[in-house]
Amino acid sequence: AFEARDCAPGEYAAAVDVAKGEFKVGNLFEAVLSQTFRARCADGPGAVFRRLTRRNPSPYGFFINLGEDEYLVGASPEMFVRCEGTREGLRVETCPISGTIRRGADAIEDAAQVKKLMMSGKEESELTMCTDVDRNDKSRICRPGSVRVLGRRQIEMYSRLIHTVDHVEGILRPGFDALDAFLCHTWAVTVTGAPKTWAMQFLEDHEHTPRLWYGGAVGCVGLDGSLNTGLTLRTVRIKGGVAEVRAGATLLYDSDPHAEEAETELKASAMLDAITRGDDGDAAGGASEKREAAFAGVGVGKKVLLVDHQDSFVHTLGNYLRQTGADVVSIRAGAAFSSFLSSRVDGGDWRPDLVVLSPGPGSPADFALTGTIAALRARRLPMFGVCLGLQGLVEYFGGRLGVLPEPVHGKPSEVSIVVDPDTPRGVLEGLPDAFQVARYHSLYGVEVPEELVVTARTADGVAMAVQHSSLPIAAVQFHPESILTSWELGMRMLGNALQGLTPDMYSGDNGGDG
Repeated sequence: AFEARDCAPGEYAAAVDVAKGEFKVGNLFEAVLSQTFRARCADGPGAVFRRLTRRNPSPYGFFINLGEDEYLVGASPEMFVRCEGTREGLRVETCPISGTIRRGADAIEDAAQVKKLMMSGKEESELTMCTDVDRNDKSRICRPGSVRVLGRRQIEMYSRLIHTVDHVEGILRPGFDALDAFLCHTWAVTVTGAPKTWAMQFLEDHEHTPRLWYGGAVGCVGLDGSLNTGLTLRTVRIKGGVAEVRAGATLLYDSDPHAEEAETELKASAMLDAITRGDDGDAAGGASEKREAAFAGVGVGKKVLLVDHQDSFVHTLGNYLRQTGADVVSIRAGAAFSSFLSSRVDGGDWRPDLVVLSPGPGSPADFALTGTIAALRARRLPMFGVCLGLQGLVEYFGGRLGVLPEPVHGKPSEVSIVVDPDTPRGVLEGLPDAFQVARYHSLYGVEVPEELVVTARTADGVAMAVQHSSLPIAAVQFHPESILTSWELGMRMLGNALQGLTPDMYSGDNGGDG
């Protein structure tokens, strides 16, 4: 019977627990336990190879016909052993890979994932042990003092994964050649563990099926004595219409069993995608286009007036608003704004559905924001304030501003939603209970008036979002358009403001000045 994997869900994690027992008593330092995933392969191996090279380009790509209806299709990220002649002698190099995390949705999320990976002591230990074993392999046949680490914890990115990689070299002693170097590294610590022989015995005892080609090597031997090989990782074995993908994870004493099982699934996912998903999907828009489409119609038919308080991020904020489909007009605060109100808004030529009060330097008084807000309220126009805009609203409704002990400029903070689950969240609707935002401010609301319900705060209590109790007025003290605030979260807030702040909420308001 066809089985989709050689370990039932949870069995791999159970084996990780067994390995942790071996680590605890010192029988092993690390082990690279693997499992096999299977899928029906309706297309030929050539089609799978073409998809793999498009979707998961890697340094070592190969397509091998082994005969008897058996094929290997691979896109391996890892160099095994490479040798080349130099002035000093025959140079051997390797690039052990260990340390893995999932790719983000974009460059900003990638950077956050890289930071998380680099800060992980467990992931660092994985690569440290691999490199120490690799240096030991080289020391058997290399000149004393020639074995050295050229690169430490370098980042390599692939379609779904981010890896940390070391780069190690040595110069062979006279009497040894490239094949000696190849054999001395057999088999790579990054697919076995340490100590090697004990680790391999553990794998023999606890892996459910033979590895076959997994963890081997492909490459070429040159007539000039050179050699270049890559490990057979991220490799699909196709035989009899069934494709097999084997993937492993490096286990340590501090491994999380279920996280390690999930890592093997993630590593196999790009291969399984090339097997099961046809070519039609390649022409479709990528993930970024699809997520942008999710917000594209939110502001269609809406007009937004963006009041510019001489900030350096106003145009990005306007760009975000335009991505919703809204018609956005940006007007500098002061005389230009007053003229626009009287000529375009009061004249009936262009009435905004939402007015966004932009961030800006200084204080609300520097831009006469109290007068701006009063003029907008008198015209029953919904308002959404950003940073300085929130501060202006706090003052307009009778609150008081203070100065932070230290300014927070271009720094991330976690904010938490503080309203009850049953209370409407306003512009924060649909956001997680806690999320990261970008802050650029020195002033903050020390005393927030009762009319402005605080919906989010930082851990030290600074009000970060407010919503008027009855009027279509809301504001945030952070920057939804910054790279430190998730694009999806920023767009959702602006979309909520466009859809949730409506003129009919002014019903019963006397247009007072607070």
